[in-house]
Amino acid sequence: MAKNTYKQDEELVEAFNIKHLIRASVYIKKYIRVMVLALILSGIGGAFGYLAPLVTKRALDKAVPDKNVRLLMTLAILMACLYLVSVIFTTIRSRIMVNVSQNIIYDIRKDLFGHLQELPFEYYDNRPHGKILIRVVNYVNSVSDMLSNGLINIVLEGFNLVFIIIFMFMADVQLALVVMCGVPFLAVFMFWIKNKQRKAWQAVSNKNSNLNAYLQENIVGAKITQIFAREDENTEIFRELSGDCRKTWHTAVKYSNLVWPGIDSISVFVRAAIFFFGLFIFGNGNKSLGTIVAVSGYASYFWQPIMNLGNIFNNFINNVAYLERIFETIDEPVSVRDAEDAVNMQPVKGDVTFENVFFAYENEEDENGSENNTDNKMGKESGASFGSGVLKRKGGMVLKNVSFKVKAGESVALVGPTGAGKSTIVNLISRFYNVNSGRILIDGQDISKVTLKSLRSQMGIMMQDSFVFSGTVEDNIRYGRLDADAEEIRKAAETVCADEFIGRMKDGYQTEVKERGGTLSEGEKQLLSFARTVLSDPKILILDEATSSIDVRTEKALQTGLDNMLKGRTSFIIAHRLSTIRNCDKIMYIDQGGIVEAGTHDELMAKKGAYYELYMSR
Repeated sequence: MAKNTYKQDEELVEAFNIKHLIRASVYIKKYIRVMVLALILSGIGGAFGYLAPLVTKRALDKAVPDKNVRLLMTLAILMACLYLVSVIFTTIRSRIMVNVSQNIIYDIRKDLFGHLQELPFEYYDNRPHGKILIRVVNYVNSVSDMLSNGLINIVLEGFNLVFIIIFMFMADVQLALVVMCGVPFLAVFMFWIKNKQRKAWQAVSNKNSNLNAYLQENIVGAKITQIFAREDENTEIFRELSGDCRKTWHTAVKYSNLVWPGIDSISVFVRAAIFFFGLFIFGNGNKSLGTIVAVSGYASYFWQPIMNLGNIFNNFINNVAYLERIFETIDEPVSVRDAEDAVNMQPVKGDVTFENVFFAYENEEDENGSENNTDNKMGKESGASFGSGVLKRKGGMVLKNVSFKVKAGESVALVGPTGAGKSTIVNLISRFYNVNSGRILIDGQDISKVTLKSLRSQMGIMMQDSFVFSGTVEDNIRYGRLDADAEEIRKAAETVCADEFIGRMKDGYQTEVKERGGTLSEGEKQLLSFARTVLSDPKILILDEATSSIDVRTEKALQTGLDNMLKGRTSFIIAHRLSTIRNCDKIMYIDQGGIVEAGTHDELMAKKGAYYELYMSR
């Protein structure tokens, strides 16, 4: 998926490519038997329905002229039975295909979501989350109908067309040929209208994708919008995007609304021609009223499958583009993944070593050009949320030849100016990104050679941006270790001083919290995240501004529990409140892509270097 913003359309103009359908067949194969059954039922139902005009012909040519009431009643009952059987078989087929369609949706979404779970941070850093969401929801819905009903309808409408032509020629060859003369006119009309329809509905999809991306970003950033009083500006941007959706929708509907009148006009002319040729040209008493009415009925049937096939083909053209986008996401390379020969990391002691590590974030400017810089700026001003909050630096190494050793059980503080690479170091220890060169070792083992699950399961990571899931308070803490019981959860909360505010809640640990913890303060969200991390009982603890939103009184109370928790664990702490890191075994000042100086608090203060100046400025 190309990086873009809500102001840029996703290019969906895609030539019909059979390879996407072949690849998609994997989602169809497991349901092929029930789909064949649905096709057979549709064929039987259609065949019974198409016998009705022949019954009408018999009634008009025989029963009515002979005034044979008994025959007429028999034919009426027969026609009712034909329609009833047709409706029953068609209904069963519809129920079968609804289940097949929903199963295909489930299978595709499961694969998509599973892959999205594995994609690294860098995939999400500069991609609008709303455009990712629309692929999982809207595109999958459209494609599933194409893969299920679309394929069956192609075969079914083809059979219907053959049946109609056969029955029509059985009724009368000459009048059937009159009907066939209308096909070239219909073909020209459908070719003209379908091309315009396809482009128009693709434009609708693009604009809806843009609007979805903007809405998602602004819902996430609603608080920032109000803080900076950006409501009017955001409303104007929304009005512009919504206006684009409305304009493209009106254009698409305009062409769609021309289809029925156009086909109906051709059908009316053809049916008029049937009566004209039947009565005056081929007539002379040779064409019965029943024959003319029967052929006219088949003529009305004749146009429907042709139009349906045109719609199906147009739908295929559009949805193959969606299918390509779905496969593009599924094919997105997982840059951070287990090596083929990866082994499970054994329980670690906590020795951490960086050996000549170089690292740079993916350069977004190379892919997007300068235009995106303006768009991203607009997004951030409007309260948009882009990615994981990692500050990107264009075209340069964030870390340059970084080397250090941390012994098991040591606490290390990382300090330095914003954007220096402190969070980058801890992200690399957890292997959220791959290093460009060099190695990171834990207990002498290269972390790129072990499985991600065995690596991260031994780490407790507390990020600055605390995330709270919808559910109970207890469920949010249990996220750190799913097999934890209620007592263990309570002890973890007590360790980080979260038990006090949880106890004040109406339902305590069973209190329901909303998505992203909207009813909680930032400090309370951080305490819940802290408890979640403590519960995981990690060997290596990473605290990235873990107490930035906690008040000073609570932080002092928390410090005692934190000191106990840090004992015997290797810990990396990033904090702008330098008073909280004075007791760390080692402090590293990070700047200009490397470690400027390192030592204890007293040693660095005695040097009167970068750390001294930073400390004295606070």
